[in-house]
Amino acid sequence: MSEIMIDIRNLVKKVFIGSPNELQILKNITITINKGEFVSIVGASGSGKTTLMNVIGALDRPTSGEYMLDGEPIQKMSDNELSDIRNKKIGFVFQTFNLIPRNSALKNVELPMLYAGINRHQRMQRAKELLDLVGVSERMQHLPNELSGGEKQRVAISRALSNDPAIILADEPTGNLDSVTGRVVMDLFHRVHETRGTTIVLITHNHELAEETQRILTIKDGRIVDEKTNPNRRMFEKKRGEIDVSN
Repeated sequence: MSEIMIDIRNLVKKVFIGSPNELQILKNITITINKGEFVSIVGASGSGKTTLMNVIGALDRPTSGEYMLDGEPIQKMSDNELSDIRNKKIGFVFQTFNLIPRNSALKNVELPMLYAGINRHQRMQRAKELLDLVGVSERMQHLPNELSGGEKQRVAISRALSNDPAIILADEPTGNLDSVTGRVVMDLFHRVHETRGTTIVLITHNHELAEETQRILTIKDGRIVDEKTNPNRRMFEKKRGEIDVSN
């Protein structure tokens, strides 16, 4: 029987837009995601998918409902406990990369490990290994403004992996990339999923990318309106390997 990584029950998220008005963004969301799954959450702009990602990533708190992440009750944790969970259990990959401009690629990957208290030698060694994994080891001393969009995203993926997280949340990770570079980045996610068994949640409006994942959840107006196991996943896997992600 599969172990559950994300267990969300009757989750509601409201925001206040001036008393007595309030806006309900998420409406009784109930989802489960197993350890080792590659799942996509698909929805149009304004559907609530980014708000849901923020709650899953412990960046925001639900108004009501229950959320268990790897068996831990997220909604009951203090701010410091949530910070610790984000650093140790969750790797984030964003559309805008979110790299620190003044830090080299190597230092950007090291940063989560620094916060986790890992010593300098171990941080550097692991960061080099992760940059090599995604094919940008020769660019490790470059600043973000000296990297292409695809290189920045590869560095961001390395950073997301730095503390060996239980889950990676990828929010529109190919949104700022051309189609060829986006293909390379998606192949990297598949490689991480297949070789490391990492749970990956892809937030996207792109149905073609969603079709590459094992399960597709569709969100509309703050509700999960469809959920399906992807019948095309096996077909996609047979076609993979045409692009060398080391280039």
